[in-house]
Amino acid sequence: MVNPSSDRYRLVVLFGGRSAEHDVSRVTAAHVLAAADLGKYDIIPVGITRDGHWIRNDKAIAALGELALDPTATLSLPDALEPAGTEVDPLPVLRSDDPATPIVVLPLLHGPQGEDGTVQGMLELAGVPYVGSGVLGSAVCMDKAMAKVVAEAAGIPQCKWLEYRAGGDTQAIADRVEDELGLPAFVKPANLGSSVGITKAHDRAELLDAIDLALQYDEVLVIEEAVTGREIEIAVLGNEDPQTSVPGEIRPGAEFYDYEDKYVTGAAELVIPADLDDAAAAQVRELAVTAFSALRCSGMARVDFFYEDGGRGWLLNEVNTIPGFTPLSMYPKLWEATGVGYSELIDRLVELAVARHRARVSFSTER
Repeated sequence: MVNPSSDRYRLVVLFGGRSAEHDVSRVTAAHVLAAADLGKYDIIPVGITRDGHWIRNDKAIAALGELALDPTATLSLPDALEPAGTEVDPLPVLRSDDPATPIVVLPLLHGPQGEDGTVQGMLELAGVPYVGSGVLGSAVCMDKAMAKVVAEAAGIPQCKWLEYRAGGDTQAIADRVEDELGLPAFVKPANLGSSVGITKAHDRAELLDAIDLALQYDEVLVIEEAVTGREIEIAVLGNEDPQTSVPGEIRPGAEFYDYEDKYVTGAAELVIPADLDDAAAAQVRELAVTAFSALRCSGMARVDFFYEDGGRGWLLNEVNTIPGFTPLSMYPKLWEATGVGYSELIDRLVELAVARHRARVSFSTER
């Protein structure tokens, strides 16, 4: 159990992982290590390799130790942290042998086997606090199809969509897409992020190819209508009483906000705050909290919307429980514009993790 009087924590930063978003996670981890307050945290970076081995990055720990002793020193870390060093067993590294320095885990694992409730379940069983949503919220938000089912039940507006599963009749789903959604349409792996495996299909041939591509990443696909509207994002922070950032707008540099646009070319324009009138901004912030709560999120999430001005208005796109977290990512930039800096944001997330853990371990296990 976390010691509530402690003002210092061992922060285990988990990165890498067994997903197509492995490299994005490594970049995020490097930035977090550079920004975290060494006066508050003993940082233990642990990388998970693509084949599932847990590696403690000893070089990064040594560099952080030197910086803690001499704050004027320059922290020398690669732009993308490597899962390299000493192989460790997960449970021992997640448990503190010093009650005065309790552990908090910061999972920076994007995609399957990291953002989908699997690691969160392990952390629950280990009895350690961790940043972000719990098992259910993580699993539901990771599966775009299930998230849409929950959002629909909660009355949250969203675009038209269809689900397709591996082994189904591709010609039949193509017929439904043309009849019910129209073309172009977006084909997405249900359990992935960072726009990996996503295609905008303009005709039937592209649609069938897009389905084949997405099935390389997941057995469940989401096929959505192409919405002509603005892309607006809200950062949410909190547990029972979540707070929202100012809205931000993404103006893609490509036909849509794809992986290259996000991480390679950097051509997309991020407009913060978005040019919205007060009523529209208040409405989308309220909808973001509704989605955050309905999908059982906690700690943090980035809630993405489409805005059809003069049409259907706000349409939920998706909820990301471990959003991009580099200083150039939308989530921290939105909070910076709202008055919460990068280092402070890490502190707030750790505090929320401890508070959530403390509440959960207080529940009775007696009949």
